[in-house]
Amino acid sequence: MNSRWPLFESVHVRGVVEASTTPANATITSSSATAITSTADPYVYGLPSPLDVDDTFFATLTFLCLAALVVLLAVYRVALGGVRYTRTLVCLTNSTQKYFRLPDGWFGWTKENILYAPLFRKRHMRELQLLGRLSIGILPTRLQTLFLVGIIAMNVTFCTWNIPWSNAGSTDMMAILRQRTGTMSVVNMIPLVIMAGRNNPLIKMLNISFDTFNLMHRWFGRIVVSQALAHTIVWTIPEVQSLGWNGVTKGFQVSQLLLSGLIGTVLMLFILLQATATLRHALYETFLHIHQLVVIGTLAALYIHLHTLPTQVIYVQVTILAWVLERLVRIWILLYRNYGSTSTTATVDPLPGDALRVTVRMARPWTFRPGQYMFLTIPSVGLWTSHPFSVAWSDAEEQVYSEKGIVMHQQDVLSHQNTTMSLIIKRRDGFTNDLTKKLETTRGRVILKALVEGPYGGGHSLHSYGTVILFAGGVGITHQIGYLRELINGYTNGTVAIQRIVLVWIIQSPEHLEWIRPWMKDILSMEKRRDILRIQLFVTRPRSTKEIHSPSATVQMFPGRPNIDTILKLECQDQIGAMAVTVCGTGPLADEVRDAVRRRQGEANIDFVEECFSW
Repeated sequence: MNSRWPLFESVHVRGVVEASTTPANATITSSSATAITSTADPYVYGLPSPLDVDDTFFATLTFLCLAALVVLLAVYRVALGGVRYTRTLVCLTNSTQKYFRLPDGWFGWTKENILYAPLFRKRHMRELQLLGRLSIGILPTRLQTLFLVGIIAMNVTFCTWNIPWSNAGSTDMMAILRQRTGTMSVVNMIPLVIMAGRNNPLIKMLNISFDTFNLMHRWFGRIVVSQALAHTIVWTIPEVQSLGWNGVTKGFQVSQLLLSGLIGTVLMLFILLQATATLRHALYETFLHIHQLVVIGTLAALYIHLHTLPTQVIYVQVTILAWVLERLVRIWILLYRNYGSTSTTATVDPLPGDALRVTVRMARPWTFRPGQYMFLTIPSVGLWTSHPFSVAWSDAEEQVYSEKGIVMHQQDVLSHQNTTMSLIIKRRDGFTNDLTKKLETTRGRVILKALVEGPYGGGHSLHSYGTVILFAGGVGITHQIGYLRELINGYTNGTVAIQRIVLVWIIQSPEHLEWIRPWMKDILSMEKRRDILRIQLFVTRPRSTKEIHSPSATVQMFPGRPNIDTILKLECQDQIGAMAVTVCGTGPLADEVRDAVRRRQGEANIDFVEECFSW
């Protein structure tokens, strides 16, 4: 190292001011350098210091607060699951279910004003747009906002507590603040990475959607970057005052510690700017690839920056371990689900309304549950990129012929059934557009090699409800149709509490009915279906009134958009037992349904389930 810069390591970590007593143009001899560095704080060389004790305390307190929150939510979920299981058992022999229809005063108020409430009046999933076109994200719910405010307040408190503010600007104050913000930044990277994973264990444990964790991931990212930026600024101010910008610049040239820290901060700022909603939505696939590469670079820079600090480097190592383990789990799922005696293929069929039906024949399928989704990769179309789609339907296909073309016996046929998972994909930008173009070149059905990752989702059971109302907008029907089959089967077999089901599906054209015609045909032919199921179809853009006709009293078609509040008001009048209202569709539709459910909390026992996947 250049003999003029032996103190930059100590200046960076503790804000040692001895360097300021040496003029920038002075020459530091090896003997004087040895003497000065010997008086530097031992923490520079990886030994404990009093400051490290404080930072460890606040880091531990952060983990304890997050763990306590997880335990609290887990207890709530277990208690709620117990209530619903008990309700299911009681309602199996009670067709009126009058007790469970009654609203619960305090819990109803909590659902209306906290659990289901948007941040302000009504808007939640409807995107905020700049100049009417550029998306700038969505508003969190009131409960999500409370969590975010709590996390931000906790971090501000931990970063500023026990700082000698009376000596503002002093070396000691700046050193403590610099170290505290730097430590808290790497501490928060652990939940930041965990929340970003598809296989985050907390999703199933707490029955909280990936979409919610994705929101929290973005906010934790902003906290991490803010703390890293504060760490860098607090280091820079006294160094510039002592050595000037030329001295600081030369320090970056000779110190790996300083250079790697600077690179880490710059990369974090790049992630913050690159992850804005406008860029994320406009070029998501490009964003994702760049995002992952920059994250790898950031973790590498931080590891180099902190590898001599035994406490802080552990947090970086845990972050890297969490990131690597999540990727390994995804690789294992891909290999297990898609390779066996056969490999996974996707049969793609064109549908009216710029849509596709994708039938996935999997090497190792899972037992399908309504509400599940998968990540689909078709290498010949999107290379290694994967995209989430709701699983609309699952079937078992009999393989009549063996691989050699020989007709098999009935016993062999039953043992060689292939399970298929069916998706409906609406054409948009990116992967779906490329897949549609590929199908257009073949002018018909195409069979492609595919990879499937899943299952994900499917954590909401509707078995304990006497009344269920399913709202779907457009391709959102894929989330709801599986519930119809499950609930009607359960009603026929006497294993669920359901007594009334209403499906409200909003589509632009009657031709969109073709998307699910074969599956709806099966549902309408199910035993006892007429006893409990009513379907209301709303066509928003009919070409003529002749297209609007109701096939029967239980399947009705209407022109225009539905009045969500009126529908829910009428259904509440005939409600049996507890009611579940679910929605999968556009942001405005989801907000309308949410608002209508909140309005009825004082009248009846109604739960709200929203299925969405935002980026």
